[in-house]
Amino acid sequence: MIYLLAIFLPPLGLLLNGQPFNAILNLILIVPCFFLGLIFHPLLLVPSIHAVIAIYMEREKRRHREIVEAIRQHGAPREWRE
Repeated sequence: MIYLLAIFLPPLGLLLNGQPFNAILNLILIVPCFFLGLIFHPLLLVPSIHAVIAIYMEREKRRHREIVEAIRQHGAPREWRE
C-alpha cells in the first residue's frame, strides 16, 4: 500500500514511512522535474522512482536491524555455530 502511495503522491508516501528529509528532497525534486518533464516526459517519473527506492531501502534497513537484534538477544542459529 505504501508503494502505491509513493507512486502517486511521493512526498506523502515518504512522510508516512518516517522519512521527512527524503520527503522534503522529493518536493524539491518535483519542481524541476515537472517543468523539464513537459519537454522530456520520462523526467515526470523521477520523483516517484526516488520515493519507491527510498522506501524500499528504509524497509530493508529496518529488516536488517530486526535480524541483528534477534541474533543479539537469542544467539546465532545452530547452523552458523558449526
